[in-house]
Amino acid sequence: MISEAMTQQILDAVDAAFDEQLAATAELVATPSLRAGEEAAQDLIEERLRGLGLDVDRWSIGSPELEAHPGYGPATVDYGTMTNVVGTAIPAQDTGRSVILNGHIDVVPEGPEAQWARSPWDAEIHDGWMYGRGAGDMKAGLIANLFAFDAIRRAGLALTGRVHIQSVVEEECTGNGSLAALLRGYRADAVIIPEPEEDALVRANVGVIWFTVRVSGQPTHPREMETGFNAIDAAYQVISELRVLEERWNQEKDQYPYFEDLAHPINLNIGGIQGGDWPSSVPAWCEMRVRVALYPGVSADSAWAQIEACLAAAGTRGAVPFDVVGTRDGFYAEGYVLEPGSDAELLLEETHRAAFGRELTSFTTPGYLDGRVFVGYADIPTLVYGPVSENIHGFDERVSVESVRNCTKSIALFLASWCGVTAAD
Repeated sequence: MISEAMTQQILDAVDAAFDEQLAATAELVATPSLRAGEEAAQDLIEERLRGLGLDVDRWSIGSPELEAHPGYGPATVDYGTMTNVVGTAIPAQDTGRSVILNGHIDVVPEGPEAQWARSPWDAEIHDGWMYGRGAGDMKAGLIANLFAFDAIRRAGLALTGRVHIQSVVEEECTGNGSLAALLRGYRADAVIIPEPEEDALVRANVGVIWFTVRVSGQPTHPREMETGFNAIDAAYQVISELRVLEERWNQEKDQYPYFEDLAHPINLNIGGIQGGDWPSSVPAWCEMRVRVALYPGVSADSAWAQIEACLAAAGTRGAVPFDVVGTRDGFYAEGYVLEPGSDAELLLEETHRAAFGRELTSFTTPGYLDGRVFVGYADIPTLVYGPVSENIHGFDERVSVESVRNCTKSIALFLASWCGVTAAD
């Protein structure tokens, strides 16, 4: 760790700029960044990176190299106009260790706005919480990266290690944004991703596969329904078979370290369903969009083979066989474990203690995180660590203001100690 005097300078610098940080966060939350609509929000990030004096790299993420990578998730949108933004600081004295500060700009749909207590885009602060879609997941963390970096300058110090600040797309659906940044050549000695993680460090998380299931039926008039085959009714049979697979995978949790104490680590979600063409026609088709988790150490190919076998079996279980096809259309991501004991984790324990006044804890999550890109494909220790949030992906999403402040302090102290500092010119 740096000296006590430098530590206090940095903590004070974060406090002095915190109102400005909240205003920047609110501006970003108020700029919707749904999938394939992130560019206005990326413009704000680019402007702030340039304001910090960083060299900015902005590029469209699509490439043959990306599509050929084993960690690529099949895309259903045009990547030609979807960009990552990375700001890089290379110090005059490049003698310290390097770091990537990563975060995603994309947010999930807000759902029916009438069911929010306030507009999902207002970024209102009330009783110590900032509300809004993406406030927790993860625009507060994105802005915290910027202000943690700037706190070093405000404290009268200069870093002696290289820093890359990344704002990526596609975290909520494929993970292809962070993967594209890795393939662009961005590497470092450590990565920090300030996702909404309850002021704690993620020790392990699941992989995820997205797929669409299409069931085919035989249309008839309802007056002679017995001669047709209802694809929507058959879809329930497919769901039942998938639930059997889900339960079997959950029963295997004792085979996977860090997951044995979770009540239900493998969750299969039917995230959308549609089918049929006419109320007075027996439906000829039904499609379901599905998300399912897999343990670290289970390959996506192996999990997908089991899913396909499950779907094939579902089509033979009833009195009448039917066609059922699964198509991958998003995440094809494997999970990861952050093995304890890295220098990066040991330092984060110290900076967390200095910022929060308590010990750092870690936990396992049944959710997806982009840490799998850096750990799995570059062997970089990746600290997924961020503020307390509530209702992410739900109504009235919110992030704790004081938690954001303290996480920013911890990240700033990490930068100073990891990269090294000198007195600024």
